[in-house]
Amino acid sequence: MNKKTFFLILFCCILNSQKNIDEKAKDSITLLDEVIIKGNSILGNKFVAKNRTGAAYYLSTNELAEFNYTDINRALNKISGINFYEEDGFGLRPNISIRGTSPERSSKIAIMEDGVLISPAPYSASSAYYFPSIARMNAVEVLKGSSQIQYGPYTTGGAINFVSTEIPNSFKGKISTSYGSFSTGQSHTTFGNSYDNFRYMIEYLNYNSNGFKSLGNNLNTGFDINEITAKLRIEISKKRKTKQSLEFKFHHYDEISNETYLGLTENDFEKNPFLRYPGSEKDKMDADHIQYLLTYELNFSKQFRITSNFYFNGFKRNWYKLDDVVFEESSQKISKVISSPEKYPGHMSILKGDLDLENSLKVKANNRKYISKGIQTKIDYHWYGKNNSFNDLEFGLRVHYDEEDRFQWEDTYNINNSFMSLGVYGDKGSQGNRISSANSIASYVMYKYKNNRFTVSPGIRFESIKLSRDDFGESNPKRDFSNLSSIENKVSVFIPGIGLNYTLSNKLSIFSGIHKGYSPPGSSEGQKAEESINFELGTRFSVNNFNGEVIFYSNNYSNLLGNDLAATGGFGELDPFNAGEALVNGLEILLTSNIIKSAKVKIPFSFSYTLTNAKFLSDFGSTQDIWGEVSDGDRIPYIPQNQLNTSISYETNIFEFNLNANYNGKFSTLADGSAEIPSYFIFDVSFNYNIKKNISLKSKLLNLFNNKYAVSRAPAGLRPGHPFGFYAGVEYNF
Repeated sequence: MNKKTFFLILFCCILNSQKNIDEKAKDSITLLDEVIIKGNSILGNKFVAKNRTGAAYYLSTNELAEFNYTDINRALNKISGINFYEEDGFGLRPNISIRGTSPERSSKIAIMEDGVLISPAPYSASSAYYFPSIARMNAVEVLKGSSQIQYGPYTTGGAINFVSTEIPNSFKGKISTSYGSFSTGQSHTTFGNSYDNFRYMIEYLNYNSNGFKSLGNNLNTGFDINEITAKLRIEISKKRKTKQSLEFKFHHYDEISNETYLGLTENDFEKNPFLRYPGSEKDKMDADHIQYLLTYELNFSKQFRITSNFYFNGFKRNWYKLDDVVFEESSQKISKVISSPEKYPGHMSILKGDLDLENSLKVKANNRKYISKGIQTKIDYHWYGKNNSFNDLEFGLRVHYDEEDRFQWEDTYNINNSFMSLGVYGDKGSQGNRISSANSIASYVMYKYKNNRFTVSPGIRFESIKLSRDDFGESNPKRDFSNLSSIENKVSVFIPGIGLNYTLSNKLSIFSGIHKGYSPPGSSEGQKAEESINFELGTRFSVNNFNGEVIFYSNNYSNLLGNDLAATGGFGELDPFNAGEALVNGLEILLTSNIIKSAKVKIPFSFSYTLTNAKFLSDFGSTQDIWGEVSDGDRIPYIPQNQLNTSISYETNIFEFNLNANYNGKFSTLADGSAEIPSYFIFDVSFNYNIKKNISLKSKLLNLFNNKYAVSRAPAGLRPGHPFGFYAGVEYNF
């Protein structure tokens, strides 16, 4: 869709909505003071999301409960402007993009939980090998465009904030359990209480499965995840004019998943998309994440508040997985073998277990530890001016440190009768023995002015970052500094932005914004950061019984950064590389309606469409052929041009039926258009029945028509999406 078509749609919306002006609607200015946004939220509710000067979406508790998804990809489907590709079928390691940013490991968006950066090392190693579990979230907040420059360092596409289970105002709890296909089970328990000056909440979540892929001798290809969360809140001066509170949050996550980077060749995928080659038998992720979060709130008045967060995130993981195959002294990466099996028939025979050879499989222990810690403070003051105008001034400051510690090795395995046995232990540190770290100071100032019809929100962000890497050498496991090699890169940048909104009527508004997009560079001295100029223009409207928004955006990159990720077929060094100029533009459409809304029956409906045009504007060869040979005009890989999602529900006081249909357009994993992933259309259905006021039966059917479809060719070969699955359970609230 071109710009002329967009403006025609916009003009038609204006004409239609002008006929439906509701003068009795309450002016949003008078509501702003009534909206209390908690310290862990950035939006707080749908009202705030719809009244920002930039695009935003608030995925509420009720929306999350419709399907009780455990897969974040499925939960985010209904939000326009979000691109992603799946990997494991359960959403354990999502690859999310907002407005065409590189989706690999969700490394180009700001991911937060309770308002705090949650990626293992957001600056020095941003790939999200840990991702918050959607099953324990109260809400999900998505910011796009100029409305998200407060939440760097990644400001090109957007930010996602996960709002965890809140402490209840009185004694409340929930026990839910479910079971279904592939021996997949889930147990979720939460309870808490509030007293005069003390509140608490405790939560436990278990999610496990045997997996839907088949490996020899019925070996488990699934996972087992356990999470514990605890929150304590003390109201220090609840009854005084100046109110103070202190909240402590503890969260622990552990995961064992038998997941692999090894996919399938074209021929084998056609025969059985759920096959796992015997050469991946030992592949396993062992991960552990811990968070400590202390939040201090100081409320001087209804208009003046200071919120400070003290946070520590620790993450360690060892993804033990097949990396190379050796045949006749020729060692080849699995991605290379799978993409060209005709060139490497001997290597393929080993992967399939058809050829027994000693020391033919190299399994790398991708052993890494991460630290992310810091202090951040937000000061917010708002007041009313002349003619009842609303003014809001917000200042934020964050001091942050993170690091990634690599201490990796590679073991060799024999394969005999399709089963693997250990051959030779590798030398510790021989496949990576380094620490990458980042020190950053970030600050921002945002000002919002709103009168009867007009809102303007200018702001500026400042980032000062020092990125370092200390490499101790492959033969120095004791790290005695004898072979130490160090590099360092320092960058400082101002990131300005401004958003505008004009209310034509109570049923129609137009908004626009422009801001600088930014992603930090790597630690190599002098490497350029990723920068872009981002523009959006949209409208929010209400026509008859429909509410919606239509948004056009354009992100013009002066320097796009790619990353050497094993997840995309590279060596996994995470070294960024310059990809030159690029252009991403597109269209986002969101429509919602209550087709029928009465005391007895509700039929809510939603429709979202995302058009993304993403292309390179220069020629180059990408590192390790991650994108292949790139020519001016080639599409950026992994980004589908078209995505569509629609859902409809039938709700009564005791019964709820939900149908969701999602279309994901074709995309390529190489810039030249080869290695294509075909489009697919998936239907999900859920049924919820209230036996009593506090007891509910819940069930869902995923991939209703059992569509067998590929979701990616990365990291190494074709990978299937989730097949048909039936899940049922019960929920008890007290």
